[in-house]
Amino acid sequence: MSAADPHLQAALDQARKSLSEGGIPIGSVLVHEGKIIGRGHNCRVQTGSAIDHGEMNCLRNAGRLPAQVYQRCTIYSTLSPCPMCSGAIVLYKIPRVVVGENRTFLGAEDYLRANGVQVEVRQDAECIQLMTDFIRDRPELWNEDIGV
Repeated sequence: MSAADPHLQAALDQARKSLSEGGIPIGSVLVHEGKIIGRGHNCRVQTGSAIDHGEMNCLRNAGRLPAQVYQRCTIYSTLSPCPMCSGAIVLYKIPRVVVGENRTFLGAEDYLRANGVQVEVRQDAECIQLMTDFIRDRPELWNEDIGV
């Protein structure tokens, strides 16, 4: 079972939702002052959009927010954010990222840290298993998602 963190669990729920829709199981939530204000999951398959990654989908679903809100948020992602999603995190000055795991994919964590973002990697067993199973079962879809 996953860590007791309800926000990481909410991101995992989003990842499972994507998988149930035939998509890539990556989920994300945006948390402001302890409350989830945005939820999203990778929807590249579902929407046919090359940029509809979990974190991007979460930010879109959170809606247009004042800069000071982003600056007091934490974004949770079941998987280490790719360079595109990391760029959005830096752009909106989100100060903290909680990563479910980075064993199956190491995103742009060094870039995030170099830009002052606190990155906490949990190595959550459920996140690791979800991606390990997906990569094994759908390697062609995974490779497409990461640009291989």
